[in-house]
Amino acid sequence: MKTDILNAVKKRDLKTLSKAELADFLSGLGLASYRSDQVFQWLYQKGVHSFDEMTNLSKELRARLPELAEIRRLTVFNRQESKDGTIKFLFQLDDPNDYKVEAVLIPDFYPDGAANRLTVCVSSQVGCMFGCSFCATGKMGYFRNLSHGEIVDQVQIINEIAEERFGKKITNIVYMGMGEPLHNYKAVVESAKIISDPMGIDLAPRRITISTVGLTKQIKQLADEDTGVNLAVSLHAADDEKRNKIMPINESLNLEKLEESVKYYFSKTQKPLTYEYLLFDEFNDSQQDALNLVKIARWAPSKVNIIMYNNVAGVTLKRAREERLNRFMKTLTDNDVTATVRRSRGDDIDAGCGQLAIREGQQKGKSLVK
Repeated sequence: MKTDILNAVKKRDLKTLSKAELADFLSGLGLASYRSDQVFQWLYQKGVHSFDEMTNLSKELRARLPELAEIRRLTVFNRQESKDGTIKFLFQLDDPNDYKVEAVLIPDFYPDGAANRLTVCVSSQVGCMFGCSFCATGKMGYFRNLSHGEIVDQVQIINEIAEERFGKKITNIVYMGMGEPLHNYKAVVESAKIISDPMGIDLAPRRITISTVGLTKQIKQLADEDTGVNLAVSLHAADDEKRNKIMPINESLNLEKLEESVKYYFSKTQKPLTYEYLLFDEFNDSQQDALNLVKIARWAPSKVNIIMYNNVAGVTLKRAREERLNRFMKTLTDNDVTATVRRSRGDDIDAGCGQLAIREGQQKGKSLVK
């Protein structure tokens, strides 16, 4: 019994190790450096489930590795498809607490029906502690971070399904699922590096977007690392009074602090950013709101995504009416702000922006909202 316990403690989940840590771990076993590249490719390019599948490793090594390490992998617990082609996945984590997370495949189609862009919206945490009033995930509270391996698993599995279903690989990834990505900074950045690695999924960094509610320290950290990925800021209100009402984080990290971090980000990376702005009827959709947003859009080169809200049970805020949307957009464009409208996708299966949540039998986790 004691030996079994010691072996269990010693075992390393290889998908919790960074690329450098994986190399160090295998080097510690006396393996040549090229072996770590081989194992990395098996894990993240080919998505294998076991050491037996790593056929370019010796039989002796394949027999030895399971005594020291393991490969954990998410499994698809449930899958729903929207009438517009959006597919929502409920993933079961390999976790003693039976945690689950959701991720979404959002296809865009050419006029002839062939798939064009295939965007994966991934989760980075079980729940979220930041408690935005319009967000179903925020109502769950926070339970734990995902490892970078658990994030990459979502992408790998959905990529395999995209190839089967649409005959092509995914084209874009957005960290806009469950959780606040920059609250899980290390795992999120490591997962983005793996996804963009030529020995991993090999998706260009410019096709990866990391979203944040405005964690200013981490925005600066992301700028310093300059990974090449895109930054999106979930803004949703263009003055502190309104933002405080719907986003508790703004009370400690207000728009003045956000402005400083955004300007720092651009000065370091020279990359424009995106502001995500959910448009709520008669809350943040007036002409003055639009003019306030114009000022924010001028902090640094940027574009604005106006998102048509997907109504969430228990939330009084509602999607802006079309005439108010049109007036809002006209004010932005008249002031030379690059802005697009992102229409609702997958809202019939609760796969739209702000709708991802695990509802059944879930107690509330940690939250900024008491």
